[in-house]
Amino acid sequence: MATRAQVLIPIAIAAVIIGIVGVLTIPADSKLSEVKFPMGTIKLDDKMLDVQIAETDAQKVRGLMFQNELADDQGMIFVFSQEQIVPIWMLNMQFPLDIIWFDADGNVIHIAKNVPPCKSALETVTCTVQNADGKKAKYVLEVTGGFTDKFHITESSKMQIISI
Repeated sequence: MATRAQVLIPIAIAAVIIGIVGVLTIPADSKLSEVKFPMGTIKLDDKMLDVQIAETDAQKVRGLMFQNELADDQGMIFVFSQEQIVPIWMLNMQFPLDIIWFDADGNVIHIAKNVPPCKSALETVTCTVQNADGKKAKYVLEVTGGFTDKFHITESSKMQIISI
């Protein structure tokens, strides 16, 4: 019978290797500590938000990495060419997020609240990947943790794109 160490050591080594490979496969332009995103405006129920827009693959991978905070009137919107299952990872995030998935009509299809950040490559192995319970989304909005409760955003909420 294998000892605890004989089981845990290979698992730990595999986790480190997977984390390193994950970090090495990030597109080079996503790794920059300072990335400029186009800006836009959306309305979520009655709340206006200035949003950073992530449309390219590199922008989507980079997301909110390394940013220290988001004000209550700010967010990042990920825009996809068609509705699809959209997983989100939290690598190099500095604070928890509320993540809201929307269909093409701006209807909320899923909300994940206070998703914790993953600050190291090792954590990426165990970091929860949210995917809207398998529902297809056209847009994903990231806002600071606690936003959805503070502004009473629910699955009956509606997003209106003002400019993106």
